[in-house]
Amino acid sequence: MAGFRSLAYQVRDARNDRALRRHSLRRCLERFAPYGHRATWWHLCDRHGIAPEDRGADPLRLVAALEELEDARAVWLAYERQFAERRRREKHDGLRRPEWAWGGSGDAVVRCADPGVRPEGALGEVLRRLVRALESEPGTGCPVCGDTELRWPAVTAMGPWEGAWAWDGPVCAGCGIVVPRPALAETPAAGAA
Repeated sequence: MAGFRSLAYQVRDARNDRALRRHSLRRCLERFAPYGHRATWWHLCDRHGIAPEDRGADPLRLVAALEELEDARAVWLAYERQFAERRRREKHDGLRRPEWAWGGSGDAVVRCADPGVRPEGALGEVLRRLVRALESEPGTGCPVCGDTELRWPAVTAMGPWEGAWAWDGPVCAGCGIVVPRPALAETPAAGAA
């Protein structure tokens, strides 16, 4: 199974045909997709003028999209290293249970409840805003866009995915991310608008 860097190399390799380069970019999202796979793909396509289903996309656009994804990945990996170092120090000092721990992972660190509604701006800048919020005191609004209108999805018994976001936190009305509860000073009751 290829890693992120070898897939990125395939995207950049001019000897590869366009379809393989596009496929390699999509596979990079299996390793790191900050909004979730579909939402991140749509974001990159919108920002770099790639038709989501175009198998012969312009290689320069694919590389530009890859560079945006690599910048965001670098931001997140730096945050994860810093978090791990801090936790080692805290454990050494006897703090075994942190007040909160970020539950994100490489597959969706800033999950979007609806893949069609995403934050404005480059992925790296969005993650920088999130990291700043996670390293500061909890607030009352969205850590990415600052909007204070947060909506809890209604939990229903329709199926396994209905209401699945409620355990993470409310959805920001401004940028569409699922706001992690640790970023909020007050967590309103689920179902409150």
